[in-house]
Amino acid sequence: MTKPLIGMNSDFRSQNGSTPSFSFLASGYYESIQRAGGIPVIVPPALDEEDVNQLLERLDGFLMVGGSDLDPRNDGFMLHPAVKPLERKRERFDRMLASQIVQRRLPVFGIGVGMQLLNVECGGNLFLHIPDDLPNSIPHRDPHDISHRHSLEIVSGTIIERVYGDGEIRVNSRHHMAIDEVAPVFNVTARCPDGVIEVIESAAPDWFAMGTQFHPETEAASALDMRIFEEFVEGVRSTRPEVARLVA
Repeated sequence: MTKPLIGMNSDFRSQNGSTPSFSFLASGYYESIQRAGGIPVIVPPALDEEDVNQLLERLDGFLMVGGSDLDPRNDGFMLHPAVKPLERKRERFDRMLASQIVQRRLPVFGIGVGMQLLNVECGGNLFLHIPDDLPNSIPHRDPHDISHRHSLEIVSGTIIERVYGDGEIRVNSRHHMAIDEVAPVFNVTARCPDGVIEVIESAAPDWFAMGTQFHPETEAASALDMRIFEEFVEGVRSTRPEVARLVA
């Protein structure tokens, strides 16, 4: 059986003086997909809607990567002082990309802002700054410690339970925004003990989709976190037409 092709969006920086504009991607994303048995296909924020449509026809799944913050003004909310928006070019592209992924029910895994975007695209919304919106929450970001971690409370019978099993679970945490209202198509399958949503999974039987607020691709992640990518790639494989025919 051939390896699944997994698309992934990339970040973007505009021209600054003599430095040209460029796209980039942290290596942990594509290395994790490779280790899990997929073939990564990096997609720059430079394609029009028809090009994206053609590309998604050829992909088996998609990884929506992390980055800076979604601009709340694009969803009818005021800009919070703590929000550091994505470059406009990337956000426009990512929103168009997410819309097509959702419409197609393409298998998808969103990380960080990637998870937040999937939730927004499907009708949910976000807390713009956890310390203000949830003043009783624990710290979810430490500017002096990129390895800052907190524990996780997991719902049984879920993908994320298969990843971690029993025992104490701790994941990295580096965010200040979080999901507020969950889109109807998703179930919350893990939270921080303070109630902040950390993992969502599709509630729709015709769509394999999941998201983590934490970052299993970084050097600060644990070896066990790699199992999340394995579950994702296996989920992508199980939805491919040739696999469905074999099962039938």
